[in-house]
Amino acid sequence: KGKSLVVSGEQDLKVQKLCNFINHSLGNYGETLDISQPSLIRLGSDSELATLVEDMKQGKIGALLIHGTNPVFELPTSLGFAEALKSVELVVQFATRPDETTDNAHFVCPIPHFLESWNDYETRPGLNSIGQPVIHPLFDTRPLIETLSVWTNEKASSRDLIKNRWESEVYPQVADRPSFRKFFHQAIQNGWVDVGGSGGKTTSFNTEAVEPVTDSAASDDFSLVAYAKVGLRDGKHASNPWLQELPDPVSKVTWDNYACLSVATAERLGVVEGDVVRLDFVGLADGSALELPVYVQPGMHDRVVAVAMGYGGVATKRFKGIGPKWIEARPTVGEDGKVGKNIAPFLDLQENLLRSWRSGVKVVPVVGRKHPLASTQTYNKITVPQDLAPPGAERRPIVQEASFAEFQKNRRAGHIEHHNFGPEKLYPDDHPMEGRHWWMAVDLTACTGCSACVIACQAENNISVVGKDEVRRRRDMHWMRIDRYYSGEGDDVDVVHQPMMCQHCDHASCENVCPVLATVHTSEGLNAQVYNRCVGTRYCANNCAYKVRRFNWFYYDRDDELANMVLNPDVTVRSRGVMEKCSFCVQRIQNAKIEAKRQGIPVLDEAVETACQQSCPAGAIVMGDINNPESKVFRMLDQNPRKFRVLEEIDVDPSVHYLTLVRNSVNDEDKGDEHHG
Repeated sequence: KGKSLVVSGEQDLKVQKLCNFINHSLGNYGETLDISQPSLIRLGSDSELATLVEDMKQGKIGALLIHGTNPVFELPTSLGFAEALKSVELVVQFATRPDETTDNAHFVCPIPHFLESWNDYETRPGLNSIGQPVIHPLFDTRPLIETLSVWTNEKASSRDLIKNRWESEVYPQVADRPSFRKFFHQAIQNGWVDVGGSGGKTTSFNTEAVEPVTDSAASDDFSLVAYAKVGLRDGKHASNPWLQELPDPVSKVTWDNYACLSVATAERLGVVEGDVVRLDFVGLADGSALELPVYVQPGMHDRVVAVAMGYGGVATKRFKGIGPKWIEARPTVGEDGKVGKNIAPFLDLQENLLRSWRSGVKVVPVVGRKHPLASTQTYNKITVPQDLAPPGAERRPIVQEASFAEFQKNRRAGHIEHHNFGPEKLYPDDHPMEGRHWWMAVDLTACTGCSACVIACQAENNISVVGKDEVRRRRDMHWMRIDRYYSGEGDDVDVVHQPMMCQHCDHASCENVCPVLATVHTSEGLNAQVYNRCVGTRYCANNCAYKVRRFNWFYYDRDDELANMVLNPDVTVRSRGVMEKCSFCVQRIQNAKIEAKRQGIPVLDEAVETACQQSCPAGAIVMGDINNPESKVFRMLDQNPRKFRVLEEIDVDPSVHYLTLVRNSVNDEDKGDEHHG
C-alpha cells in the first residue's frame, strides 16, 4: 500500500475507473499517484477526433493542417478518416518523409527532424524545457512554427519565436528573476525551468463509479489485442532498419509482426510457429480479414490473439533490397513489398473511443501456407535439452534467481556454488592485473529487457544491418544481445532478461586457438581484437562458450551519404572477413585516457562509460576499474552476496558479473526449485 501503481493502457472508461479504484484501495493517491502534477505528454482527445471526422464528412472543415502524425495509417477504418479527408478542400501535411497521409494531402511541407530544430515543451504544469538543434538541417525544410509565422506575415526564426514566448509567458512566472537575457541563456544551458504550477487537487475517489468489465464474445471467438513493441511503438520510426532488426524483448523475433497464440491454443488449432492464420473480424464488412504468421507465446491467455502495431507501412518499402546480394538471398519484405501487416484498420471504435482491442475475432489456420519468422533465440528455457543432459542435471545456472521472501531470509538466496578449482585450475595466475582492470556488473533485477543497450551498441560501433534472411540464418551482427528465458510451466510463466556480451575473460578460450594472434589480452584485462590480423578462421567463435563473436563475412555498401553520416568516426568501419565483438567501448576508454593525459590527471571512473551503460534507463549496467576502490563497479560488487558469473565453472574467469535476480513476490516458495535456475 502506498508503494504501488496500477496504470491503464486501455481507452476504456470502465477499465480506467477500475484501475483508479485499485489505486484508491492501495492508498496510492497522494503517494505514488499525484493528480496535482499530471503529465501533459498525451493530451489527445478521442471524442474531439471523432467530432473532427464527422465535421469533415459534413464539409464543415475548409482546411486541415496535419503535423507529426500519420492518421490514415494509424486510425481504424471504422472511424472513416481517409474517406472524410476527401471532403476537405485543403489538406496540408507537415512530415519528415512520405507516408499514407501525404498520399492523400494536397500539399506536403517537409519539416526538419526534431534534433535539427528549436522546440519547447511543458511535460507537466510549470515544468518548461527547451530543445536545441544538435545539427544544421540537412535538407530544405522549415519547422511548423516558422511556416505559420510566414503565413501570418510575422516572419521569424523558430528560436526567436520560442524566445519571445518565454519572455512573455514563462519569464514573468519566475520569482527573484535576473535579466531576461541571463534567464534565457541559463534555461538553454540547463534545458529546463520549473516555475511551479498545479493541475488540480487530489479528491476522494467515488467508488460507486466503478463498473464491471465484461467480455460478451462467443466462447469460440478470440479477443484481439494490438500492442506496441518497444522498438517501433506506433510505427513512426518503422523506416529505421536498426529498430526493425532489433529483436523483440519477449519473442526475440525481428522484421515482422505476427499473431501471438498461447501454447494450448496453438495445439488446439494444430499450428506451429511460422504457420499462417487468418483473422476474421466479426462485425466488419465482408472480406475484412488479415493473414499473419503464428508465434506461440507461453503465458498468453487461451482466448487472446496479440498483434504488434506499427507494421505494414509504405515507409518499409525501402527495405526491398536490404541485406547482402547473393544467389540464395531471400527478400525482407512481404508479397506486398512491406514489412509486416497493419493491424490499425481492424481495431475497434466504441463511444468515440479508440481501443487497442476488439472482441469477436475468429482465428482460422490457412492450410499449406507458411511464413518463416526471423528469430535470434530459438531455445527458451534454461533446462538442459534431454539429449544433452547428463544424469541428474536439470537446469543450467546461467540465471540465478530468488523470490523476495527468500532474499529477505538469506542474501545469497538463489546462489549456486561452483567447483572451487584451487591448485587444480586450468590456468596459472601468472598475469596479475595490478593496474587498471576493467570489469562490468549487470543487475538482473533492474534489467527490463528494453533493449536500449542493444541499439546504443549498434549505433556506437557501426554494426551492420543484415536483413531478415540473414537473421534467419543466424547471421545477425549485434555485439550484445538480451537473452530471454522462461521460468515455470503452463499459464504460470515468468520471464527473465539477461544482457549477454563479450565477457572479456582473463582466461579467454578464444585467445588460445587464434593462429594469427588476432584476439589478444591487454594489460588492462580487455579481450582485444586486431582486425588487420584476422584471417577469418572463426576458431575463436567456435571456442567461445558464450557465443558472442560475430563474423562479418559480407561487404556492405555505403554509397548513401546520409548512411555514412550515421557512422561513428571513432570506430573502424569493417569490411568483409573480420571477427567482431564487444570491446567494452575501448574507443571511449582511449578518449578518456587522452583527455586525462591532456589535463595531467588520472583517468576518473566517471569519465569512462560504455554505450550500453549510458543508454540503460534502469542503471542496470556498470563498467569500471575493479582495482579502484572508489569506482562504481567496485562498490557494486565488493562483498555483494548476489554476484555471480555465467559459466564460471569452466574457469575462463569472465570479467562480467551479474547480480542475482530477485523477484518482487512472496509466494515463490510454493513453487519449489522452479525459480532457482
